[in-house]
Amino acid sequence: MPRRDLIRKFVPVDAPVKELVTKFGGQPVWLEQPEWPTSLETGQQMEFICQIALDPDVFGPTQARMAYVFMTGDEPEWVDGTYEYDGGENAVILQPGDNSALRVVAKAQGPSLKQDDWRAEKFCAAREWIPELERGVDPDFVSEDLRYTLPASEREAYYKALEGHRIGGTPGFMQGDEFPSSFGWRLLLQLDSANVPFYVSFGDAGIGYAFINDEGTEGKFGWQCA
Repeated sequence: MPRRDLIRKFVPVDAPVKELVTKFGGQPVWLEQPEWPTSLETGQQMEFICQIALDPDVFGPTQARMAYVFMTGDEPEWVDGTYEYDGGENAVILQPGDNSALRVVAKAQGPSLKQDDWRAEKFCAAREWIPELERGVDPDFVSEDLRYTLPASEREAYYKALEGHRIGGTPGFMQGDEFPSSFGWRLLLQLDSANVPFYVSFGDAGIGYAFINDEGTEGKFGWQCA
């Protein structure tokens, strides 16, 4: 049963976080030289979503110590392909790591998350959030074909156990099973856009899924929606 950290809530912070810790929004705290990914379509810097400290108790021994998740934003205009693992409109930067296959610029700062404030019908100034985490274990992954052979009660219990935001653990896919490739990947982050205090464009109440390979040398990101 894979270990994971459930994200119980996102705690806003008033001052910029400068430590190599897991956080959402703000600006990346780079472990090594800045490697900010750029959009395939526009050539502009992607939007920084979060950085994740790769805890060995969750991820085991990995070459990388930090993972940085980015996606092309939809301002000033929407760009297609942000949901695809290899669409060129999202990226997971691992440090230490070889990110030479990605399009990056040596810029330390760039676009970031905005606070979601629907009452004011606008997106407020960028803020930062530290996740409140709860360590535990997830059920082992059960493929889509096998899930539908389970009794309804067991199937529903499996889905229930994999709801919500998590770091590490087992992905609860919103649609069909969709790993970056057929084997060798483990969940880095599951993020439900319908239940976050910031704006992320994952389609219609979509869920984002970031993965790292077993060696911790490569990362991928994508999302699914209803």
